[in-house]
Amino acid sequence: MSGRASGRGELAIVLHTHMPYVEGFGTWPFGEEWLWEAMAVSYLPLLDLLQAGAPLTVSMTPVLADQLAAPIGERFEDFLRGVRRDTHAADAADLRAEGEEALAVEIERAAGDYEWALARFGSIDGDLLGALAPFLAWTSSATHAVLPLLATEAGLRLQVQSGLRAHRARISEDWRGGFWLPECAHATWLHETLADAGVHATCIELTDRLGLGSIAQLTPIATESGLTLVPLDRATIDLVWGGRGYPSRPAYRDTHRRTRNWYHAWANSGEAYDHEAALAAARDDARDFVARVRARLLAAERELPDGGLLVCGLDTELLGHWWYEGVAWLGAVVEEAERQEVALTHLDDALARHPGRPAAAGVLDGVCSWGSDRTLSTWDGPAVAELAWAIRGAELEAVAAGRRLDRAGMRQLLALQSSDWAFLVSRDLAAAYGRERVEAHLAGLRASLREESPGEEPLRELARHVDTAALLAP
Repeated sequence: MSGRASGRGELAIVLHTHMPYVEGFGTWPFGEEWLWEAMAVSYLPLLDLLQAGAPLTVSMTPVLADQLAAPIGERFEDFLRGVRRDTHAADAADLRAEGEEALAVEIERAAGDYEWALARFGSIDGDLLGALAPFLAWTSSATHAVLPLLATEAGLRLQVQSGLRAHRARISEDWRGGFWLPECAHATWLHETLADAGVHATCIELTDRLGLGSIAQLTPIATESGLTLVPLDRATIDLVWGGRGYPSRPAYRDTHRRTRNWYHAWANSGEAYDHEAALAAARDDARDFVARVRARLLAAERELPDGGLLVCGLDTELLGHWWYEGVAWLGAVVEEAERQEVALTHLDDALARHPGRPAAAGVLDGVCSWGSDRTLSTWDGPAVAELAWAIRGAELEAVAAGRRLDRAGMRQLLALQSSDWAFLVSRDLAAAYGRERVEAHLAGLRASLREESPGEEPLRELARHVDTAALLAP
């Protein structure tokens, strides 16, 4: 695999792995089916790539680890053996009856993905978290809260410290201090709390401050707290995420056009999907991606003493779950980096070779995120303002309650603060589900504040490592 090769510039690919707490909360088309699908088509294929030695930097949110640590294996396998087998067979029969033989054949081929996942899950004795753990170098806050939107320092400590306790308990005591800011939402007032908790580095979206394609994007930023901020290179990320990024090309599977059971049998071109053609396109696009990275690093080496550190951050679930061929593309990128002599490296290792510099005046002012407009509007804008205020108000109630708030109440607060509910509402992806989750966790928190017995614990495995002292610390 690629280490430091030609020149001194380096590429780090950071995969942010996250799923809100959906285990036990709803089924198709919303709820825990999202988790089963991501396991089958994103996490298990990625595991193969990691075990083959791909030098990727992988973060996992504690809330996802909570779910993977739960006794979910039997339900996941039932989903693959039952729902996925039955619905693929039904769609293939429908298409064949309509005279669409090529589409029917494709649905039958795609059903094999889930048979593979069933066998692969069995090969690791159903312990996906344990299999992934050696590769999970970075962590995050407990439930992926947008940290600058939290109302109190105590609430911030609760999210950060609970997340780190969970990572150390479940993943590794040898954590090196890498922390993914949920939604890359950054504000300078977070620095001290993060540094005090042991965070050494995090990624940040500064495109609008530094300029798209700026060489400044390739230099880490040192802060007075000791925290290193690593700019994400949006010019590189947009080769994938942009509106005209690789997944939009004709040969790839169309994620919008669906069969009766929500499967995808068409290519973006409108023709029946051709898997071999799509894999060939993935190899071509990997070659193009690495060539562009190489050119960017060569340019940086002429201007930066350390050659530059290019960081490409992607949601893991993009690969396989949203972009069907994404894991194949990523595997081809690893191979192409070796062939084109581009140094692909773990971010933690690279930071030792690329020391941070102080930020230019004004660069870190205000709040930023990797949301569509680089602000927090996805999570506090007009479409979700009522939710944002309700969540902040609930946090203030919880902090004011102090020792009266029990562990169950703290877990409800953490669940309530997840960034995902506002995202689902703002983007109108599953707005009713997002609102239902906010209302349910608000009700659970307020029941705890009234010191009522919650009955059966609805959150089951969420935040088992909650830091109960965090809300009480001075």
